[in-house]
Parts: sequence; C-alpha cells; structure tokens
Amino acid sequence: MSRIRPYRPSDRAALYEVCVRTADAGGDATGIFTDDELWGDLFAVPYVERHPDLAWVVETDDERVIGYIVATDDTEAFSTWFRDEWWPALNAKYPRAAEPSTREEKMVEYGYAQAPGRNVNAAEYPAHLHIDLLPETQGQGLGRRLIETLFAELTRRGVRGLHLGMDPANTGAAAFYERLGMTRLPAEPGGQSYGVTFG
Repeated sequence: MSRIRPYRPSDRAALYEVCVRTADAGGDATGIFTDDELWGDLFAVPYVERHPDLAWVVETDDERVIGYIVATDDTEAFSTWFRDEWWPALNAKYPRAAEPSTREEKMVEYGYAQAPGRNVNAAEYPAHLHIDLLPETQGQGLGRRLIETLFAELTRRGVRGLHLGMDPANTGAAAFYERLGMTRLPAEPGGQSYGVTFG
C-alpha cells in the first residue's frame, strides 16, 4: 500500500525521474529534450530546494517514490529567488537561444524569463503547486490526499489562495482539479490555470 510522507533530500533523484515520466501532458517525456533533467530543474527540484517543508512524496511499500507535490506559499518571492539564485547556476547547462524556436529552446527560455510581477494570478492566489503521479498511483485517492495535505498546511500558514498552471492537453488533470473545487483563471497563451481560495 502506498503512503504519503514528507520530502527528504534523498528523494531528489526520484523527483527528477517522476517529473520527466509525467511531463508530456501527463505522459512520459523521456528523450524529448537533450537533457531529461530540464523538466525537474524547472518544475520540481527548485521547490524542494526553497521549500522542503511544502513537499510530500508518495512512497510504495518497497520505498520507491512514485509521486510528489511541491509548492511555494509566495509565488513572487519564489520567482525572485529562482531568477537570482536558482537559474543562474544552471546557465551553463542550459544556454539561452537568441531566438527560441524549438520546444526545448522555449522551455529553457521559460527558465530565463522567471521574474516577479509576471504571473497575473499571484496577487490574489499567492501560492502555487506542481503535482506529478506515475500511472501506478492512479485510482487510489493519492492525488487528492497530497492536495489536501498541502492545502491544510497553507491554510495553517494563513495563505489566502493558490493557483496552478497546466498543459491544456492533460484533460485528466483538468477534470481532477475541477473535482477538487478549483476554478479556471486567466492563463498564458497555450496554457491553462486553476485557482482556489482558503478560508
């Protein structure tokens, strides 16, 4: 039986693996980019570096990590940290294209473009999350339990709301967020966003 527990630093490699295996609209993105770690360097690992206290994993009986939720309780502060501290250390690993045209170049540019003030939903919904679950976790209520665990902690901290962005092609995720009571928010072209307020 799988269980949820707080993130530990020894889970870092597993986060990279789960992230890439779910990054293509919920499907396996292994081999799409020249470096599979790009997904995790953008959407998973910086969160546990900055907010290990807002990260939980799904662990199997044999201690494999097969899912996670990571978050920040302050999107603007996180964006500043990402821009000033996290991403500069990766510049050599992910050189910037003069005119990003491929999917990979556009994803790298996403890293370079992070900055406070860019997210239209951050003021009203200051927290945001990323959640990824391997197919073997599905149908056990683990995604809902991860979300409820995070929401309870954010509520305890007095955070007034949370938003998330997702690939519109991941229709299963959209249905999941709507079942949890989230509502659609303004999104970047080609994206989809949801939000929820607490209290």
